[in-house]
Amino acid sequence: MKSHLRELLTRACEKAAKGGELNTTDLPPLLLEPPSQKEFGDLATNVALLWAKKVRKPPRAVAELIVNEIDDPEKILARVEIAGPGFINFTFAAGFVRERLRELARAERWAPDIGRGQKVQVEFASVNPTGPLHVGHGRVAVIGDALARLLGAVGYDVEREYYVNDAGRQIELLGESIYARYRELFGLEGPFPEDGYRGDYIKELAARARAEWGERFLCGTDEAIDFLSRFGCESLLAGIRDDLASFGIAFDSFISEREMRARGEVAQALALLRERDLIYDEAGAQWFRATRFGDDKDRPVVKSDGELTYFASDIAYHRSKFERGHQRLINVWGADHHGYVSRLKAALQALGYDPARLDVVLVQMVNLTRQGEPVRMGKRSGEFVSLREVLDEVGRDAARFFFLMRKADTHLEFDLELAKKESSENPVFYVQYAHARIASILEQARQKNIVLDREAVELARLALPEELDLIKSAAQLPEVVEDSARELEPHYIVAYLLDLAGQFHRYYNRHRVISDDPGLTGARLFLAESVQQTVRRGLELLGISAPTRMESRAQSEDAARLGSAQS
Repeated sequence: MKSHLRELLTRACEKAAKGGELNTTDLPPLLLEPPSQKEFGDLATNVALLWAKKVRKPPRAVAELIVNEIDDPEKILARVEIAGPGFINFTFAAGFVRERLRELARAERWAPDIGRGQKVQVEFASVNPTGPLHVGHGRVAVIGDALARLLGAVGYDVEREYYVNDAGRQIELLGESIYARYRELFGLEGPFPEDGYRGDYIKELAARARAEWGERFLCGTDEAIDFLSRFGCESLLAGIRDDLASFGIAFDSFISEREMRARGEVAQALALLRERDLIYDEAGAQWFRATRFGDDKDRPVVKSDGELTYFASDIAYHRSKFERGHQRLINVWGADHHGYVSRLKAALQALGYDPARLDVVLVQMVNLTRQGEPVRMGKRSGEFVSLREVLDEVGRDAARFFFLMRKADTHLEFDLELAKKESSENPVFYVQYAHARIASILEQARQKNIVLDREAVELARLALPEELDLIKSAAQLPEVVEDSARELEPHYIVAYLLDLAGQFHRYYNRHRVISDDPGLTGARLFLAESVQQTVRRGLELLGISAPTRMESRAQSEDAARLGSAQS
């Protein structure tokens, strides 16, 4: 609906500019947003205020010139008003609003094609394979997956990738931790690494090693640690993949840092930077001249002991992303990587790539609570609550919905008890119940042999303000999806679905869908079906199921009400 109005308003502005009084071809941006109060209309624009500054005329006078040039042959508008200092408010005509239902039903492609096949890589959930996923990792994972779904829906060619940090000191430390627990199983005392991993999962890995290989690793420390490092890394990565699969997340590719180093890709990237005089030696280490590209200080790429830094591997990794043909990169990282963004963009610029082609979405922490009390300790990790524990307790749909409820860069309060409630207090239940409730209505119609003729339905019978508002809301999904994809903000979809579900629940509680009036029944069934389709599409974008039945007391009571009040 906004696109229809934007086209009409653009033509009016162009005609007003050609009239000579506004004396400009530099048209200001046409921003269309809901007005501050609903009674002012459906959408409003401040274009006259912006334009007035350029031509030095009173904003209301500019608004009048624009309004006078509005040509509306299709009668999409019922009212156009100039308000305040020069805002223009628009109210859509009821007939135009109703026709959006047919448009929704007929559309083969309901999301705008803004990607046009551009290759985009979304790298997310790249958790170091040194322990199980915790709830913070889960939020990063689901935001990344939702972004990939959104970008795919609007026409991008999306690849999902997981970068495996399976090299370096952290992996050695994993092997040392397993080795220490392995020795303990044979009654051998020894120091546990000071910064080692202490969760019960380390003991489980040690027990597996003993069960499979017996005393094999008691004879050689270096060989044992090297083997157990790889064994632990591969085992934990397999568990991470299983947890993500249970979360509804799959990847197109996994890239190993260890294999990338072995292929010489890191060495090649550093050699290229050295050829450009962008790496220098100091105090036995090698440094990248990041300050040349806006970073606050130069960054080490090779330590004084000859070990590569993680930054060195990341330079090579991101070079490989572009070398593989991706036109745009999106990284979804934890908020603790905030300071890392500028140095990575500096490295990309040094390699000859436009740093604007990389977007980094930073995800803040999750505060897990139970009835208001913080939950900090997990059963296996000994340090945090694992994602698996949360999934087992609240289920995939609730976990995904809660992780997506807030803007990525804000802290999230995740109430485990609320996520399990089967009531309107639980936001995911509230939205899914709207879908299931409409399924019950449509099932009642089938049982009564009511056949919905979508082409002949009497849309004019939808005259209540609540009905027109429902249509307007359902018709907004393409715009919400586009905004969400452009701004990389999947929480827009969550807020939209909550609002749409609330509108339908309130409408249902006040009005009968199935009645003795065939024309009205058909129109309201068509409306309900369109709302259900919209809710389902929105939930699919979030990776959340759209049930047709919800086994709960509320669903049973609703079915009973349908059977009596609407019979």
